[in-house]
Amino acid sequence: MAERADDRLVRLLGIVAYLDGAGPVPVEELAQRFGVTPARIREDIDALWVSGTPGYMPDDLIDFDAFSLENGMVTLTQSRGLTRPLRLGTREAVALVAALRAMRSTPAVQAAPGRADVVDSALAKLTAATGEAASAVDVRLGGDEDAAALGALTRALSAGRRVRLRYVDAADVVSVRDVDPWRLLTQDRATYLVAWCHRAGGRRTFRVDRMLSVQVLDVAVGRVPPERVDVDPVVQVVSDAGESAPVAVLRLASPARWVAEEVPVEQVTDLADGSFEVRLRVTNPAWLRRLVLTNAPDVLGVWPPQVAAEVVEAASAALSAYGEA
Repeated sequence: MAERADDRLVRLLGIVAYLDGAGPVPVEELAQRFGVTPARIREDIDALWVSGTPGYMPDDLIDFDAFSLENGMVTLTQSRGLTRPLRLGTREAVALVAALRAMRSTPAVQAAPGRADVVDSALAKLTAATGEAASAVDVRLGGDEDAAALGALTRALSAGRRVRLRYVDAADVVSVRDVDPWRLLTQDRATYLVAWCHRAGGRRTFRVDRMLSVQVLDVAVGRVPPERVDVDPVVQVVSDAGESAPVAVLRLASPARWVAEEVPVEQVTDLADGSFEVRLRVTNPAWLRRLVLTNAPDVLGVWPPQVAAEVVEAASAALSAYGEA
């Protein structure tokens, strides 16, 4: 998976700040600290070597000791002021206070004492520096997740251990799965575990509030997560849709209940015959067409009518292509 530019920017700035305080560091150690390969660290150093402050003349650029790098050591010789303390305006500080308080309220942070201590420390320092403006901000997020399950998942993630889940899916079917945990994330008031499922033989996303039990196994994870692990693309496409995005309504049969749980929808309506309707906003019509086509046996109705027409047109084009072949 390609790395996002903003992720690399954060790492580049972090490398400069870390080297400014740590002194010369072996390439391998730096790679381990930032979770990338030694080759990627060398690419980052090459990028930083031609970065700096406005003017961008040789004396304005970040500099490293080339001889040390040839011997496998990264030595920062000139940071060009990039490690100076950050100065925040009142609005920026209040926004950060709100973000940290929201983060502190998430189950994933509450279940990990070490993580909670880091957030509390940062929040205390920022609140003290912000003054009275911080007292006007109160953000609380909550969910129905079991703190014990979250604690077990957090320990497994930290130790790199496999977990055994007793899990109930959208169709109320209970199963036992051994998974290699990759990441916990919170989205739309629900906490998810992104993991490699050995039963399914692929990546899966599990809602923590549907986990009946979590057992940490004495087995190291066998699957290494990609450099960036996000929520499934199906969730992200809908989550990125704002209030101005077009509304779609799908009527689905019971076997497609996963849509109501894994896709952030605005409304779910259960119907008397066991089917249900979901209302959602979508910015990418192609994604909605794929969703309807891949779940066609369970799709009982689509609104607005033009969405149904587009799905029929796409299906007809696909069938025609088979006929030509």
